[in-house]
Amino acid sequence: MTENNTERLVAGAEGVLSMVGTPIGNLGDLAPRAAQAFRDADVICCEDTRVTSKLLAYLGISKPLVRCDENVIARRAPELVDRLLAGERIAFASDAGMPSVSDPGQVLVDAAREAGARVEVLPGPSACVTALVLSGIPCDQFFFEGFLPRKHGERVKRLRRLASIPGALLFYESPHRAEASLEAIAEVFPGRVVALCRELTKLHEEVLRDEAPVLLERLRERGELKGEMVIVVAPPSEEELERLQAVLSSGVDEGAAANPEELLRSDIAEGLAAGDSANALAKRLAQKYSRKKRDVYNLVLEAQQEA
Repeated sequence: MTENNTERLVAGAEGVLSMVGTPIGNLGDLAPRAAQAFRDADVICCEDTRVTSKLLAYLGISKPLVRCDENVIARRAPELVDRLLAGERIAFASDAGMPSVSDPGQVLVDAAREAGARVEVLPGPSACVTALVLSGIPCDQFFFEGFLPRKHGERVKRLRRLASIPGALLFYESPHRAEASLEAIAEVFPGRVVALCRELTKLHEEVLRDEAPVLLERLRERGELKGEMVIVVAPPSEEELERLQAVLSSGVDEGAAANPEELLRSDIAEGLAAGDSANALAKRLAQKYSRKKRDVYNLVLEAQQEA
């Protein structure tokens, strides 16, 4: 136990858990208050001691570090809470961004609050909010999903369940899974604009933005990109929301209702059966589904050949 800690215990000072937001790329984004929390801490809990050691070296701070990644944090929480109740100050930092947001931390916060220990949050950089603003996609309403499932079928199923949310959708993704996630997004949201934001706040920060199928092809042409990524999907149009609500209220299977591609093909079949011309049908459905008329026209021709 340090001399400073002994003095606090003698004085009956209150322990505190400080959840510290850290830079997502540019070290200059670290807030002065966050740096002070590290200086005042008796111990610093972190996702990866190697990553946090570099940050502390940049600040000229030397403190005991305790690894608290997702594999061990639940096991270590009781001991850490006991230290808080004894009057120690504990700072918690994930590798980058805000702890507990798709990163470890929430387990310790819950345990501390349950025990009546004081918890404070020191606001800092957040990759999801940074990407949302940088994307240029409307951000008055948004839903943060975190990471999508690993298997394609599960990704598609999850995206369909998110289809009717009236706001932007945000996903974290790693470089080697970005293409697979965009494949699922293009399948479920072919008419929506998508922004892929990478290397946020770093030297090679970049935003790739286009309609989902077009963005997927651009990514395939470039090959694998480096850096952690955030994918931002534009909100559904009013027409898309109305269509989803109408189909859902009719009792149609949820998966089909949330899949614009299936709905489009169904409308094409109905239009052809009603005697609509290919050109008129393509024009009407392109407007309804916010798709390019040429692409819809090709689908109409395919349906005519299959009939």
